[in-house]
Amino acid sequence: MYDVREYLYKILVIGDVGTGKTSIIKRYVHNIFSMNYKSTIGVDFALKVIQWSPDTVVRLQLWDIAGQERGNMTRVYYKEAVAALVVYDVTRPKTFEAVKRWKADLDAKVSLPCDGGPIHTILLANKTDLHTQASAGLDAEEMEAFATSAKDNKNIEDATRFLLEKIMTAEEERAHHQTDQAAMLDRVQLSQSKVKEGCC
Repeated sequence: MYDVREYLYKILVIGDVGTGKTSIIKRYVHNIFSMNYKSTIGVDFALKVIQWSPDTVVRLQLWDIAGQERGNMTRVYYKEAVAALVVYDVTRPKTFEAVKRWKADLDAKVSLPCDGGPIHTILLANKTDLHTQASAGLDAEEMEAFATSAKDNKNIEDATRFLLEKIMTAEEERAHHQTDQAAMLDRVQLSQSKVKEGCC
């Protein structure tokens, strides 16, 4: 019988208005697609539960941040996030140009609690089912590496799994580091105790 470990991670989904953030989340969490989603106002939430291994359950809390944001409120929305999906629309080059601003906003307002570094982030090129020559100036090989389509259910599962692998690897490294620190502290306390016993 396994002792089941459970983890809860907050993942942000950010990018300009109309890039398909809500569609990606709906496809990933519920495996549904619609052409008629309304623009998110403020923030919306979704939960995905994953049986990562026989003894590990991961709950992903996906925060769908409205594309109109990137002001003071995003600091509140970003709090305690460990990863982000930055989404742009391959049919609208301006949304690709906005990616750097979203990443800069992210890096300025949230960091990993363990080392203060930037949170894990993946760039998603969405709407590849509508891909045209005008699409954001990437060559075909680059595009294929991180291209998604919520409509065609392309690469969304792979992208989120890759991100989760990064999170879980960092979690394991942090746990090992804490164990090593605890063991070192125990050794220091033991040596101090022996010195005190022998000094009188």
